[in-house]
Amino acid sequence: MISIYKSLEDGKLSSLNNIEHGCWINIIAPTEEELLLINKKTSVPMEFLKAALDEEETSRIDIEDNNILFILDIPFTEMEDNSLIYDTYPLAIIHTENAIITICLKNSKILKDFIDNKIKSFYTFKRSRFILQILYRIASYYLVYLRQIDKKSLLVEQRLHKSMKNKELIQLLSLEKSLVYFSTSLKSNEITLEKMLKLKIMQKYPEDQDILEDVIIENKQAIEMANIYSNILSGTMDAFASVISNNLNIVMKLLASVTIVMSIPNMISGMFGMNLNGIPFASSKIGFLYVTSIIAFVCIISIIILYKKDMF
Repeated sequence: MISIYKSLEDGKLSSLNNIEHGCWINIIAPTEEELLLINKKTSVPMEFLKAALDEEETSRIDIEDNNILFILDIPFTEMEDNSLIYDTYPLAIIHTENAIITICLKNSKILKDFIDNKIKSFYTFKRSRFILQILYRIASYYLVYLRQIDKKSLLVEQRLHKSMKNKELIQLLSLEKSLVYFSTSLKSNEITLEKMLKLKIMQKYPEDQDILEDVIIENKQAIEMANIYSNILSGTMDAFASVISNNLNIVMKLLASVTIVMSIPNMISGMFGMNLNGIPFASSKIGFLYVTSIIAFVCIISIIILYKKDMF
């Protein structure tokens, strides 16, 4: 899908039907025909246009003629089995003489914020500034999703205190896997951002350099958060694996205590139920009452002893 936008004088974004100077071409999950069309109209190499279509593409910068390709990993959220999972996908930003082109396999909230005019002082014809604003938005979303992961892990941990199932551990494993993806992508992005400081287009305006430095700082903060949360989750999973095992032992201890108490009436009633002469209280009219009293007394004594042994 190809969408073309251009900023108006009042700062709002207008949708276009044709490519114009200073426009933004946003491409989501393109077909081969769409890529060929953009290639003919913008003269951008097909290698640049197809770069972000590989899910395993690493963050990098490539320059050919007057076209500059930026590949960055951006965070995504998806629903899977009624659970929110976090992942990363490559986003290609191509700086050309006349336009900015963004290409991604999926529709991202990062770019949607620009389309919905949620970003102030955003102009498509200010190409280098626009790229930096996208980068800053990427770093900001990483921080937002990392905080969400931290909150979700805390909720899962609270449920895990009384759990004996694997569901919570699997959820923690999924969050830990997301943190690994985030950490790897952020470190890859960091190298690309530092390389951008040396580009001429980023050195034209001092404000652009300041924004890029802010982006690098935000990215480093996200890296530190991802590492901290990952270490905490790793330790938490090991600890709670032991907690689940301990919870199971507590239940088994309780069941063993109940079994002991329940076996006492069976033993006594079995003895008095023997078809032999000389059984105590066999000729008494209230013999059943005597036997029941003995059973109750022995059970109470057993419960007291087991309680003192912390078996309940």
